[in-house]
Amino acid sequence: MKRLMTLTLAVIMLLTACMAAAETKLTVTGNGETRISADTAVISLGVSARDKNVLKAQQQVNEAIAAIRKALIGLGVPEENITTDYISIGAVYDYSFDLARLTAYSATTTLAVKVTDIDKVGTLIDAAFASGANDLNGITFSASDTEQAKAESLKMAVENAKAKAEILAEAAGLRITGIEVISEGGVYSYSNTVGNVYARDLKMDEAYVEAGTVVQAAKLIVSASVSITFTAE
Repeated sequence: MKRLMTLTLAVIMLLTACMAAAETKLTVTGNGETRISADTAVISLGVSARDKNVLKAQQQVNEAIAAIRKALIGLGVPEENITTDYISIGAVYDYSFDLARLTAYSATTTLAVKVTDIDKVGTLIDAAFASGANDLNGITFSASDTEQAKAESLKMAVENAKAKAEILAEAAGLRITGIEVISEGGVYSYSNTVGNVYARDLKMDEAYVEAGTVVQAAKLIVSASVSITFTAE
């Protein structure tokens, strides 16, 4: 009886080993993307000035920044949404004839302006430049709620991985039998818009041209990736 049980156990172990040996694993990466509209923008703009007197250069910048803040707050931007992003003061040299000659001082201050009304971005840029801004470094778009888009992108990534696995298995004469491991590769959101700020000319009459800044609201791409190890036979 004992020998029979031992023999049975050996047969079971042998069959299990054969089944394991016959099982094939396929590891596939899947990707998914969802696009959503941005509802928040951060404008990076500022003032640069030069003067032979460093204090005068900085004073010019400070006065312009104060005027810009006042104009933006007057247009409804909360004061706490206007923050200093960058400050720089440096010497400007003339290197003609291999000589370093101090010619002036350069002062720069950059503001980060958070805007939650995308339709007002162009108007705010125009108001800032009318108040003394002379640098526009760009606009960063974001969305306040991306959770649903993240979930949709993850689902699409899984479906994409499954489709790839089915194609590979069919090409190899196999059949997908299950999933052994699934892991998230990451979820990211970014703007797909480049150069979304431009100037337009509004001709009121032949003698008068008003320049306005047009900002096209960006679409954000929320992408996700997953890695799945499938079993096949």
